[in-house]
Amino acid sequence: MSIANPDELSFGQDLRQELARGAKSWLVTGVAGFIGSHLLENLLRAGQRVVGIDNFLTGKRSNIERVLALGENFAERFRFVEGDIRDPMACAEACAGVDFVLHQAALGSVPRSIADPVFSTQVNVDGFLQILVAARDAGVRRLVYASSSSVYGDCRDLPQTEERIGTPLSPYAVTKVTGEQFAQVFQRAYGLEVIGLRYFNVFGPRQDPDGPYAAVIPRWAASLLRGQPCRIYGDGQTSRDFCYVANAVQANLRAVFAESSATGQVYNVACEASTSLNTLFELMREGLTPYQSGVAAAVPQYEDFRPGDIPRSLASIAKARKNLGYQPTHDIRSGLRETMAWYAAEFSQGD
Repeated sequence: MSIANPDELSFGQDLRQELARGAKSWLVTGVAGFIGSHLLENLLRAGQRVVGIDNFLTGKRSNIERVLALGENFAERFRFVEGDIRDPMACAEACAGVDFVLHQAALGSVPRSIADPVFSTQVNVDGFLQILVAARDAGVRRLVYASSSSVYGDCRDLPQTEERIGTPLSPYAVTKVTGEQFAQVFQRAYGLEVIGLRYFNVFGPRQDPDGPYAAVIPRWAASLLRGQPCRIYGDGQTSRDFCYVANAVQANLRAVFAESSATGQVYNVACEASTSLNTLFELMREGLTPYQSGVAAAVPQYEDFRPGDIPRSLASIAKARKNLGYQPTHDIRSGLRETMAWYAAEFSQGD
């Protein structure tokens, strides 16, 4: 798979045929973000019309520019609204004439929400509510939204299934639980078809490695390539069900085209495999060594556990397989190969 086009094989022939039936209009919220920009790329490659909204709080204008540069007529089929999802006018403008909404905009990070619970709630709850209202008023056919594995909280059941969640361990988790409830109410009360996707540690190219709230894989990739220490919070036995971004793209598109009987529900988006942080570090070190030989000598730096972190995540994707037809195309190893190659190429051009 080409690094220049990491999403080229993100979904199967059945989805290609569905998209080939004719161009629809799609709204991607958080379009300048990591997952949002991958959705934008796939939809434009499939001949669709896309509206994007972003305020560049965490997203990057360069992500949009990179995508639009990949196709001659991509810019002609893209309309951008620079605005905040907490602004009802901006949401109404973005939803006008749209068939489907893929809602990715959010203020992520458990530590960020602990540091500033009010701001996280304003963006993730109030902002989502404004998008729901705008989608309802615009007559949108279906809205697919990003939830999170954080909703499982202190639930000890493994694998984690959609029907049972625990007590939230962070304000971020509370915002995602609340969002799921709002979405389901909008389907019952207003007839807006909704599907929630509980992402499990999505990673891949274009994920921001910098800042205090960067996710572990991009942060470590940057640290290894810069010769800086990689911090592991705890003993390294904490594990996650890491999910490559191509799988998340596929899940969003399958959710849009799923039967109406699948709506009003939430689905895990993961790979059904849990990888410890110690193992993740070894895989990343191995993956980056061919690009920069000095990485081979790197060792992690262990620090105290962080509040709000769950000890282990492992998803069941049986429900998504059955109702959405979701089947991961990348596991942790194949996803990391793509991702490490991308970061190595980025840093070779200067970070």
